[in-house]
Amino acid sequence: MFETIPLTHILIVSTLMFFIGVFGFLVRRNLITILMSVELILNSVNINFIAINKFLYPERLEGLMFSIFVVAVAAAEAAVAIAIIINIYRRFSSINVEDVSEMKG
Repeated sequence: MFETIPLTHILIVSTLMFFIGVFGFLVRRNLITILMSVELILNSVNINFIAINKFLYPERLEGLMFSIFVVAVAAAEAAVAIAIIINIYRRFSSINVEDVSEMKG
């Protein structure tokens, strides 16, 4: 599959995904969309790991192992973030960043 697609095309798609994620993280104010933006950034990094590993060392699997590790960390991060978002919604009845910027005791 990677032999038919040039590495530059894969890196361009990954770069676009990364910057769309950064834009979403900086601009959006909903906690769920911010979480989705972080996941988009992590997935673009995974694409880079796999593409560059396949290009430089096609017989080795380091890029794939790093990607599996990143996916496992992202799954744990998403589970914790969703639990925090649910608690924030229960307390403030909103998941907008402006509404929960001040944590009250």
